Amino acid sequence: MGATGVVNRKTRKGASEADEAAMNPRSCIVTREPLEPEKLIRFVASPDGVIVPDIRHNLPGRGCWVAAARSKVEQAVQKRLFNRALKGEFEIPLTLASDTDMLLERAALGALGMARKAGLVVTGFSKVDHAIRNGSAELVFHAVDAAEDGIRKLRQAATATRELGGPEIAATRIFTSSQMDLALGGHNVIHAAALDGGATGKLVELTRFLIRYRES
Repeated sequence: MGATGVVNRKTRKGASEADEAAMNPRSCIVTREPLEPEKLIRFVASPDGVIVPDIRHNLPGRGCWVAAARSKVEQAVQKRLFNRALKGEFEIPLTLASDTDMLLERAALGALGMARKAGLVVTGFSKVDHAIRNGSAELVFHAVDAAEDGIRKLRQAATATRELGGPEIAATRIFTSSQMDLALGGHNVIHAAALDGGATGKLVELTRFLIRYRES
């Protein structure tokens, strides 16, 4: 019975997603523009009728898509576009854009923690500087509360690496030191570098998605 139930649930979910794709070929409900999946966020109605973000694209039921930009989610909330897209009356939280930001941030922090467990993150100014200069760093994280002097010196190291024929190393400043402490299991983490490797790919993807969501 358990196995049969799982198959049936998967079948129903698959049919729902197929219907959704046929009726709405991944177009933003705000702009009506068709976009690639990596530029969209899926939203669904929960069983109790509340619109929620489906960050991992794994929630059951028919959904709709909004461009991965906080401003577009805010517009969809203000204009109550989810009701029209999903053909019903649903509760649309006024905090939906902020809730989505929180989930995206949590996903990126989780990926940072996974990269650390894989041995692909170094912390501390000296280790980050070394990773930048030897070209092994793929993405550098500066805490929001990091001192400008430290950021400037690491930026200079990245410039020197590039000018010597090394890779272009991106840097971002989206997490607080406290958030980085929790994700990395450290204390007073101000600078961290994700090194080139398997788990870092997902971290880079989720970090870029979060940045694009906040800045668009």
